Amino acid sequence: MPRIDEKRYESKGYDIHIIPSNKYKTNTIVVKFKSPLKRETITKRAMLPYVLQQATENYPSARSFRTALDDLYGAVLKVDASKKGEHHVMTFRMEVANDQFLTEDHDLLRKGLQLMQEVIFHPKKDGESLDKNIVDREKQTLTQKIKSLKDDKMSYANSRLLDEMCSDEPYRYHVHGYEEDLPDITGESLYAYYQEMLAQDKMDIYVQGLFDENNIQNIVEEEIKRDSNPTITPTETTSKEAPKQPNEVIDKQNVQQGKLHLGYRTHIRYGDKDYPALQVFNGLFGGFPSSKLFMNVREKHSLAYYAASRFESHKGLLLVFSGIDPNDYKQARDIIEKQMKAMKDGDFSDDEVQETKDLVVNQFLETLDNQQGVVEVLYHQVISGSDRTPDELIEEVKQVTKEDVLRVAEKVHLDTVYFLTKQEGGDA
Repeated sequence: MPRIDEKRYESKGYDIHIIPSNKYKTNTIVVKFKSPLKRETITKRAMLPYVLQQATENYPSARSFRTALDDLYGAVLKVDASKKGEHHVMTFRMEVANDQFLTEDHDLLRKGLQLMQEVIFHPKKDGESLDKNIVDREKQTLTQKIKSLKDDKMSYANSRLLDEMCSDEPYRYHVHGYEEDLPDITGESLYAYYQEMLAQDKMDIYVQGLFDENNIQNIVEEEIKRDSNPTITPTETTSKEAPKQPNEVIDKQNVQQGKLHLGYRTHIRYGDKDYPALQVFNGLFGGFPSSKLFMNVREKHSLAYYAASRFESHKGLLLVFSGIDPNDYKQARDIIEKQMKAMKDGDFSDDEVQETKDLVVNQFLETLDNQQGVVEVLYHQVISGSDRTPDELIEEVKQVTKEDVLRVAEKVHLDTVYFLTKQEGGDA
């Protein structure tokens, strides 16, 4: 019996993903729109879901829209925009109570789909313009978000690393957009982009929970209507080789803690054979408290306030993050690079591989215990064009050997070193 039983159907304008589950007291509806990352549209796209969730034709005020959610026994709507490889993904997520846990049947799942249709396809607008007051408010909110990310020096250092490492690749674009774009965004220009999104994006609808499996496809198709049925051309992810001599970038600001971030290229993505071994590699290298980075850079040498690594499943990158004393740059960088050399030299045991595989599997199972996590894991298939299921991935991780990890290690090459440090003569 599979842990996640997903059924997929092609419909007019979108794909339906049905995920039956009796683990939760709510049913979840998730709608995702996928488009290639583009500099000229990224700020509009970052704003758009937040504008759409504020008001609709039939619920033109924040109060009336909240009342509509409350009438569905306190349904919750959340939106966001995220970067998955070189794709920009807009997500609309609604949780509604399951009728089976109420005293009478209110057909809440159907009503939730109706409200989702209203949010996405019937926004509050004035002619060919989205509501100007809402657009202006969301411009202010996005301005504050972008500024706060600049103030968060860990996020800032990560953005700067990718700016430099992927300087001529779409992956460098900032998922929350750019402050300099905001003055030119109007209700009219955002509505024009919204129309473009509806006409061209890949759209996927996930419905998860306890319901009549035989009828749910029909209910979705009855309630979610999309006029366009775009022909989606798969986007080829940009793939570059790391330079023979890694790039080194040093920025100086009034900071107390240095941020040392390293970017490696792996050329391994979700659909690739080596992806499960990459997960184990990352776990051994910097993904867990038992990893080489944590134990050597942070614990043994006390050179970092934190030290960890993560990989990007759809771009083929491995990123290292560390917070260090600005004076310890050369020593910290040297020890981080020595941990990578140790991985390439096979300086880890079969027992450590087994322990890390167990940690990877347990982490994965924790993700699959969460309704939102299940959809995000399944959406890897859409992004990658791969049919690898969560169960298959778990079994493949369990089969990873030390030789597999060593094969992955040979593919990992340092591309860029980014260091954010204190200004000379500053009091930081």
